[in-house]
Amino acid sequence: MNERKFSNDELSRRLYEAMKKGEPMEIISGLDGSLTVKDAYDIQLMNVERALEDGEIISGKKIGLTSKPMQELFGIDEPDYGHLYKSTEVPNGGSIKIETLNKPKVEGEIAFVLKDDLKGPGVTVEDVYRATDYISASIEIVDTRYRDWKIKLVDTISDNGSSVLYLMGDKRFGVDQIHIPEIEMTLYKNGEEINNGTGADVLGNPAEAVAWLANKLQEFGVQLNKGDVILSGAITAAPEATGGDVFECVFSDLGSVKVTFE
Repeated sequence: MNERKFSNDELSRRLYEAMKKGEPMEIISGLDGSLTVKDAYDIQLMNVERALEDGEIISGKKIGLTSKPMQELFGIDEPDYGHLYKSTEVPNGGSIKIETLNKPKVEGEIAFVLKDDLKGPGVTVEDVYRATDYISASIEIVDTRYRDWKIKLVDTISDNGSSVLYLMGDKRFGVDQIHIPEIEMTLYKNGEEINNGTGADVLGNPAEAVAWLANKLQEFGVQLNKGDVILSGAITAAPEATGGDVFECVFSDLGSVKVTFE
């Protein structure tokens, strides 16, 4: 076995410094090609601890790589995840300064907010429904702390699942009020329809993604907690945002979420 060039701690420190300074760095897989998925999650969790020490408050989790095309692109058969912080929530209809980001992209998602804890293993879709307080429309702004999006799986996992900011819709619905897989979403960029999809495009049912997350987290001694926001995964491909762009995700029943990049 080849000797590691860098420890997980050193790699996590480099990534955290890049995030704090807003200066993109070389991809971690380029610095150390022997990194495993476990290493990548270790690096992510080390930086979660640093964020908490710096005063951040965890508000939930995000799930990524839920579509089959994205999983095939990375050569995997399951999603990944990252952490959300209260400081990263943007009000619906709010603005984001483009100079604070690197190469942002916009994803329309269905958000689950929990009224009970969810702890794996063995969590099912029915368990997710029972533990959900409400669902709502949401937008996740994903970005990379690396110089570009030419990344591997270990790069995005280390980089908190590429999560940066998120917005929540104003309407709230119980899981018994809507058939979640049939929820339709259309993504508009500057008033023009870019793409559309349904809840079923996320593992057949976004609640499946939440169940996967609850079961995955138990490997790290982590659980989903009452009050957590869970972004269940992008319904469609994510277009890139530039200064002056306005994005709106319109959901059947759930309403819409809108964000402007200044």
